[in-house]
Amino acid sequence: MTARPAPAHAPDPLIRDMTVDDCEAVATVRVRGWQSAYAGLMPQAHLDAMDIAEDAERRRGFFAADDAVVNLVAERAGLGVVGWAAYGPYRENGKRLARGELYAIYVAPEQTGTGAGRALMAEVLARAAAAGHPDLALWVLAGNAPARRFYERAGFHADGAEEPFEVDGVPVPEVRYVRPLSPPGAG
Repeated sequence: MTARPAPAHAPDPLIRDMTVDDCEAVATVRVRGWQSAYAGLMPQAHLDAMDIAEDAERRRGFFAADDAVVNLVAERAGLGVVGWAAYGPYRENGKRLARGELYAIYVAPEQTGTGAGRALMAEVLARAAAAGHPDLALWVLAGNAPARRFYERAGFHADGAEEPFEVDGVPVPEVRYVRPLSPPGAG
């Protein structure tokens, strides 16, 4: 099924908790998101080899395995799932910390600029604050300028931490971004 692009003035999507029935749609968003966002940043052969069915099976396994991870989807009438985000406790050296971590946020490439990503981010920030996380961190490819601008507009800033990351032997370093969170009801 080919998704029709939403007009730039599309109403905000419905943001809801992901269910196991969403795994195929989320895998489609994730794989297509990687293929679009990371073209030129990592080996094209790796991106071309990504398989939606395999990713959906991994999503089902992840979904069932870890209840500390919150998975959300953005849904638009007539289009279905157009975005996905996952967050939970920050992971460091095999431990989970009080800090929150945005593990992933993707929208279907044709949904870029329609507000789906902003709506997902707003929900993640609200829920992470309500869960008591003092801040939210994320890792982004250093060369992914559009994603970095998106995070900066959402109030994140690079804190100087960097991590090496390789895809098929090609270095694609990541940088950490952080944003403080206000507890619910805080001014």
